Amino acid sequence: MSSHCRLSLSACLLILLAGCGKRTPVETVSPETSGVEFAERSLAHLDGEWPGWRGLDHNGVAVNCSVPTSWGEDQAIRWRVPVPGRGHSSPTVVEDRIYLATATDQPDQQSILAYDRESGEQLWKTIISEGGFPPAGQMHSKSTHANGTVACDGERVFGAFLHHDKVLAYGLDAATGDLDWTQELGAFNSKFGYAPSPVLYHSLVIFAADNQGGGYLAALDHETGGIAWRIERAAVSSYSSPTVASVGGRDQLLIPGTGYVTSYDPRSGEQLWQTLGTAEATCGTVVTSADAIFASGGFPQKQTVAFSPAGQLLWSSRTSLYEPSLIALDGYLYGVTDNGIACCWNQTDGQELWKERLQGGFSASPVACGDHILVSNLQGDTYVFKADPSSYQEVAVNKLGTDCYASPAIVGNQLFLRVGIGSGNARREELICIEVPSPSPTEADAPISQVIP
Repeated sequence: MSSHCRLSLSACLLILLAGCGKRTPVETVSPETSGVEFAERSLAHLDGEWPGWRGLDHNGVAVNCSVPTSWGEDQAIRWRVPVPGRGHSSPTVVEDRIYLATATDQPDQQSILAYDRESGEQLWKTIISEGGFPPAGQMHSKSTHANGTVACDGERVFGAFLHHDKVLAYGLDAATGDLDWTQELGAFNSKFGYAPSPVLYHSLVIFAADNQGGGYLAALDHETGGIAWRIERAAVSSYSSPTVASVGGRDQLLIPGTGYVTSYDPRSGEQLWQTLGTAEATCGTVVTSADAIFASGGFPQKQTVAFSPAGQLLWSSRTSLYEPSLIALDGYLYGVTDNGIACCWNQTDGQELWKERLQGGFSASPVACGDHILVSNLQGDTYVFKADPSSYQEVAVNKLGTDCYASPAIVGNQLFLRVGIGSGNARREELICIEVPSPSPTEADAPISQVIP
């Protein structure tokens, strides 16, 4: 046998052992046959809250907020509490509670936790699965078994986890942590783990699960967990969360990855359009303006793109953000690449207005409060800079912990961070509340630390 044949056989064997050849048909479900009826439901009570990944509108922009620009180990910290295990799940904040997903090894468990917003006290912890984690060869070195951020509508907390070669979704009572329902979404052939976060839409909770065995999107009823619709996507591993935005006069469910940016009707799962763009694998979430759609990715291709509401390409840049998501604000687009290049583009024509090298690598996505942008790097530094198209204007660099993978959450005058402390087997995680200090009567006229209006 020739050396070429032996190498080819060896390569095939490695692929099969890695599970790349395993394909699982996706059982599609239509709204007509599911027996689950769509119902319009107002989520207006969540205005000003942070009910899931990147906030209410999934764009990382906080409203009616006022948080410090400077903090440290002994400055502007309201409280800090331990988080068991490890996860990249970002804080979800609704009313007086904070929700997180996490996972532990030995024993292998995935859990959802609730904390008191006032004090940081852990209110409940619900173990939702045990065992069945993908082997190390099917996980990225950065990945965890609790990557996705949970969503909360005030009544229930929703999350999805990969275990036993499947993705399962869960609905928990937000007050007690009691499990209301469990729903299997489908098989999942892991390459690097499972990452997407759910999105709330009227009576539905929508989940993505792009994977090399056969990808899919599924919408569940928020009360029962019944599958309202499920559609098939390409058999390609990608990691972006879906988003729903009103663009071009209609609601669109938007997701990048598998080499395309694709739009669906969130009520039915019907594909509206699909356009080549970004990359095969993406992690970032689409952001929008009133009349444009922006996406970036990823691997192996590198592209940031803008589309019309109907999917026509408006402009393209060879700069790309793989893990972090973009910020669209006041006619401009801001982002920080994985290797720490902060960029600003004009939304209309894609002109690059400035770029600046920051220190370190970045996995977390930026958030905006007023005219400031905040983003944390993998060394535990949170950069604060002006959302100004004229130039990069750094306000502060704040250190907490030794790493930060999770994205910040902002509600009112409070900023929430999930950080790692230490390294190796000694590494642990904390949830930290950073707050604008309330001056005492005797300090009312004294200057306080700079605050983002």
